[in-house]
Amino acid sequence: MADIARLIEVIEPEAAALGFDLVRVKMMPSEAGDGGEALQIMAEDPATGQLIIDQCAALSRRVSDRIDALEEQGEVLIEGAYHLEVSSPGIDRPLTREKDFANWAGHEAKISMVKGYDGQRNYKGELKGIEGDEVVIEDAKAGEVKLDRNQIHSAKLVLTDALIAATQPLDTSGADELVETEEEADD
Repeated sequence: MADIARLIEVIEPEAAALGFDLVRVKMMPSEAGDGGEALQIMAEDPATGQLIIDQCAALSRRVSDRIDALEEQGEVLIEGAYHLEVSSPGIDRPLTREKDFANWAGHEAKISMVKGYDGQRNYKGELKGIEGDEVVIEDAKAGEVKLDRNQIHSAKLVLTDALIAATQPLDTSGADELVETEEEADD
C-alpha cells in the first residue's frame, strides 16, 4: 500500500512549481483492467479552479520525473504496476481541504463518514461551512450537524443548477483551432 502522506510530500511541490494547488492524491484500482493501481492526482489552477489538458500534461510529466528520480535513488513510493492519472477536480469536485468546505458553503454536498463512525454514516444537504475541525452541513434527514473532519471518508459537491451557475466556465482555449473534415466514402 502506498503512503499517501509521502506521495503528497513529493507531489505538492511539483504542483506548486507550476502554480497549481493540489486538491487530492488517491490510490485506486486501475480502470485498465490489469489488476494494477492508479495514482490519481487532482489539482487546480487557483485562477480558474480547473486544469486544462496542457496543464495536466505538464504536471504529469513533472510528477512522473520526480517519482522516477526517487526510485532511482532507491525509494519505492508505489509497490507494483500503476498508472498516473492527473485531472482537474471537475464541477462536482471532491471536498478535501479546509478551504473547500469554506469556499463551497451554500452548495449541496454529499459526505460519507469512515467505517465505524458512531452515528449516521451518510449525509446530503446544504454545506454550511467549517468551524475549526468540524464541517457543518444541513442534512435533509438529521438537520444541521457538525462532523469531525478527521472522520470524513469522502465529501463532494452535488451537481445542481446552482452549482453550475456558480462555477466558472471551462476554459475552451484551443477549441477554435479544431478543424472538422469530412471523411470520403470508399467507392
